[in-house]
Amino acid sequence: MSLVDVKEEAAQLPDAWRSVVLGRVGTAAVKVLRMDGRELEAEVHGTAEVLFVADGVLELEVEGEGLTVGAGKLCRIPAGARHAVRAGSRGTLLIVEVAEGE
Repeated sequence: MSLVDVKEEAAQLPDAWRSVVLGRVGTAAVKVLRMDGRELEAEVHGTAEVLFVADGVLELEVEGEGLTVGAGKLCRIPAGARHAVRAGSRGTLLIVEVAEGE
């Protein structure tokens, strides 16, 4: 058993929007990253992912629809859904995903 301070892990990352794997559960990876307000281009994954905002806010666009995810909330992105990060996203984000092809 181990205890992880996700906010501290995110704060120590050298670059915003570059995640690090905190652990694995089965075939799923649990990642953390630091958001810095920049927008990111749209992307599509072959598997679903879960985005949990530990603190701050995540501004998303999923399949053309705007969505604000506040602290303590999570968003499930279905496999194949086009999604982008809008400007203004700041704080700590946890991502749970299964690598494509697994």
